[in-house]
Amino acid sequence: MKKKSLVAKKIIHNYLLKHLNNNRVKKVFNGYKNQLDELINKKTSIGVAISGGPDSMALAFLTKCYCLKNNSNSKFFLVDHKMRKESSKEAKNVKKILNKFDINCKILKWKGSKPVSNIQGIARNKRYELLKNSCKKLNINHLLVGHHIDDLYENFFIRLLRGSGLKGLSSFGEMIRDEDNFYILRPLIKFQKKELIYISKLVFKFSVSDPSNENFIFLRTRIRKLINELRKEGLDNKKLNLTIKNLKIANESINYYVKRNFKLNTKLNENKNMFILSNNFFKQSDEVIFRSMSAVLKKISGKYYSPRGKSIYDSILRMKLKNFKKFTLGGCFVEKVSETVFITREK
Repeated sequence: MKKKSLVAKKIIHNYLLKHLNNNRVKKVFNGYKNQLDELINKKTSIGVAISGGPDSMALAFLTKCYCLKNNSNSKFFLVDHKMRKESSKEAKNVKKILNKFDINCKILKWKGSKPVSNIQGIARNKRYELLKNSCKKLNINHLLVGHHIDDLYENFFIRLLRGSGLKGLSSFGEMIRDEDNFYILRPLIKFQKKELIYISKLVFKFSVSDPSNENFIFLRTRIRKLINELRKEGLDNKKLNLTIKNLKIANESINYYVKRNFKLNTKLNENKNMFILSNNFFKQSDEVIFRSMSAVLKKISGKYYSPRGKSIYDSILRMKLKNFKKFTLGGCFVEKVSETVFITREK
């Protein structure tokens, strides 16, 4: 690298690190650092999901500083959903802004037809699919996302309205690990959005505003308004945090029995990409069977999300029958021979 380029980079890096002297920024960075240090080794290569919004721009800054301090590697990715005319232009603009700060961001494009219903859900699934595949190609198994505590509250109420069970109400935590040992980390989950907006404006003086955040056709937007109204009525965040914490403790207890069910009553044939479930698999509590089945389907199908809960519950009832015809579920074939259930990937 030319000497002039090295000098320019040093100036940029010093500019970024200098912001850590700001007490407000320092508090967030220390919390981010402590959270990340608990979850990964400092030398672990990490992927970073960028959207251009203030939370992800703050995440980009914090991660860049973290890597500079620890001499570690990171790769930044931005998904262009191509669902709005302006999306590609915005993505290129975000890439250009970040590049000025020595943050190289790769744009991942969602090609093909777009959904007309369940838009946000399908877009989220596609986004994580693109991000995970890009990370895997670079042997990266940890992806950072910019979710904050306001997202946690929104998710809690969304799932509450949808009738989610214990797992759904408590699963929005610091880390998610899928069956391929790919980790999604949320190192900013304890911070409010206003802190991330402050950092984004201070460092980059730029962020993208997502118009869907103001569109009341989307449930999340309506939930956000509902939470603001509840705060006016005295919603206590400390008590809400305690409720979510207690739910997580109960959830961990059930996970123990799910892992036990997996260990004792399933067998994976990797050559045939097949799970073999013994009759005892279905003799556990309903919640343990449900979670175990969800994990099996995700592992075999290779999909980030398992099918809807009702589809899984209905299918479990069919599997408990003495005889049933072969059927498909979540990208998998399900069939029964004698007392044993075989689940293979749908070709």
